[in-house]
Amino acid sequence: MKYALSTLVGATALAISLIAGPAMAEDDGIIVYNAQHENLTKAWAEGFTKETGIKVTVRNGGDSDFSNQIVAEGAASPADVFLTENSPAMALVESAGLFAPVDADTLAQVPSDYQPASGKWVGVAARSTVFAYNKTKLTVDQLPKSMLDLADPSWKGRWAASPSGADFQAIVSALLQLKGEAATADWLKAMKTNFTAYKGNSTVMKAVNAGEIEGGVIYHYYYFGDQAKTGENSKNVELHYFKNQDPGAFVSISGGGVLASSKHPKEAQAFLKWVTGKGGQEILKTGDSFEYAVGKGAESNPKLVPLADLQAPKVDATTLNSKKVTDLMTAAGLL
Repeated sequence: MKYALSTLVGATALAISLIAGPAMAEDDGIIVYNAQHENLTKAWAEGFTKETGIKVTVRNGGDSDFSNQIVAEGAASPADVFLTENSPAMALVESAGLFAPVDADTLAQVPSDYQPASGKWVGVAARSTVFAYNKTKLTVDQLPKSMLDLADPSWKGRWAASPSGADFQAIVSALLQLKGEAATADWLKAMKTNFTAYKGNSTVMKAVNAGEIEGGVIYHYYYFGDQAKTGENSKNVELHYFKNQDPGAFVSISGGGVLASSKHPKEAQAFLKWVTGKGGQEILKTGDSFEYAVGKGAESNPKLVPLADLQAPKVDATTLNSKKVTDLMTAAGLL
C-alpha cells in the first residue's frame, strides 16, 4: 500500500493527533492503547508516521488496566492496536476472542520463541528477570543460585520486590506455569515472610542501592536506564542473572496485537509490521528503553547481556494466567 502524504505532513499529522485526541484518530488514523514505555511507543509512532503518513493517537496506561478495559469494551472498543509490557495482558485479551490474526508477513519477522502459536499477537520487545543486589553487602558466592532460594529462612528480611506491579506478577505467572500451583503457593507464602514490599521496580532498585535491603527481584532495564543517566540510583548495584532455565531467568515478552473490532485494520496491521520490522527494532537498539529487540536479525543495545546467553526457561506466553496469579498472591497476603 502506498501513501500519498509526505514525510513532513506525516510528522505534523502525528503531532496534531496527539493533541486533538481520539475524535480525529477515529476519522483518520489509528488509536493505540499503550501499556509500554511512553517514550518508546512515542518513538515508534513518530517513526511509523514519518514513513507512512498514517496518524497515530497514543493512549497511555497499564497492562492490567488496559487489558481489562478492552475486555469490558468488547467490540465497541475504539482501540486499533494494543501494546503491553508483559504477555499476561495479551493472553487475557486473546482468551476473550478480541484479537484479529496478525498478518503472516509480520509474524515472519519475529522468531517463534517470541510469539504465541495462535498468531493472534506478536512479540515487540522483551525484558529479563534479574536479582539486583548491593555489591557492598553481597559477594558473588553469596547470591541465590535460584529465585526459589529466596523462600529459604536465611533470606528473611534481605530481599525486596514490587508485588502490586504487572512486572512482578508476570514473573509469578511464569513460576506458576513452570512449577505448578502448589509450589507457587508455597513460594509466595515464604515470600510474604521473607521479603520487603516496595511500590515500583525503580523504588526496589533505589532501596538496594541505598543499602536498605541486600537485593531485589526486578527487570534488567531499570539498572541500565539509570546507568545511562546519572547512575545515582544504581552505583552500588550489580545484576545477577539466574540462567539455567530457572524461573528467575524468565524473559517476559512485550506484545502487540490488532483488535478484531478495529475500524482501520490495514493501518493497524501496518503499524504492527513496522514496529516488529527494521525501523521499530532499531529504536530498541539505539533508544533509551534498554529493552531487548526480538525481531529476526535485530540487534539489542550492546550494553545488554545477549538474549541467547540468558538461558531463559521455555514459557508458553498464551497460558500465563494473571487472574490465577493475583488470586494466589492475594491468598498469600501479598496483594
